[in-house]
Amino acid sequence: MIRVLLAEDQAMVRGALSALLNLESDIEVLGSASDGESAWREVQRLKPDVLVTDIEMPGITGLELVQRIQRYELPVKSIIVTTFARPGFLRRALDAGVSGYLLKDAPAENLAEALRTVHRGGRSIDPQLALEAWSEADPLNDRERQVLRFAGEGLSASDIATKLNLSHGTVRNYLSEAIGKLGAANRIEAYRLARQKGWL
Repeated sequence: MIRVLLAEDQAMVRGALSALLNLESDIEVLGSASDGESAWREVQRLKPDVLVTDIEMPGITGLELVQRIQRYELPVKSIIVTTFARPGFLRRALDAGVSGYLLKDAPAENLAEALRTVHRGGRSIDPQLALEAWSEADPLNDRERQVLRFAGEGLSASDIATKLNLSHGTVRNYLSEAIGKLGAANRIEAYRLARQKGWL
C-alpha cells in the first residue's frame, strides 16, 4: 500500500482528492491537513510514504514543508498539486526536493499514477511545465526574494529592516538590486513581475 497524507487548505479540494485516491486499491489516505504546521505534525505522527501538498497554504507553504522534511531527513516523498503553472514555482519545488509536480486541472488519474511513480523512486512532473522551467533562470537570491515579498505586502523599507534584523540601507540595497535585475521601474512592479514568473 502507498500511504498518503494530503495537505490542502481548500476543504472541497481536500475532500475530492481524498475520495479519488481512496478508490485506488493500492493507495491509502492516512489523513489530511488544512495548513502547513498541522501538515508537519501529521507527517511526524503518521509517517506517510508520500505527502501530497499545495504550494500556497496558511502558516508554512508547501515548499517550506518539503524543505523541512528534507532538513529532518524524513523518508517521505513529496508531490505538489497546484494551480500555479509557472516555471519558477517548479524550479523552486525541484530545488526543495519534490518528486512530483502536477497541475490541478490535469486528469484525476494522473495523480494516482504520479503517486505510484514517486513511490517507486521516480519523478512525475507536468511535461509542458518541465520544458518551460529551464527556459528562464530566476535572477533573485534568497534575501532579495524575501525583501521583495515583504515590499509587495506593503511593508516599508524600515518595517522590512526591523522584521529581518537588517539595517535600513541594506534593505534598500536588496530592493534596488531586485528592481534592477528584473528591469522594473519600482518595487511594486518588481514584485508583480517576480510573482508572475513564479520566483516569489
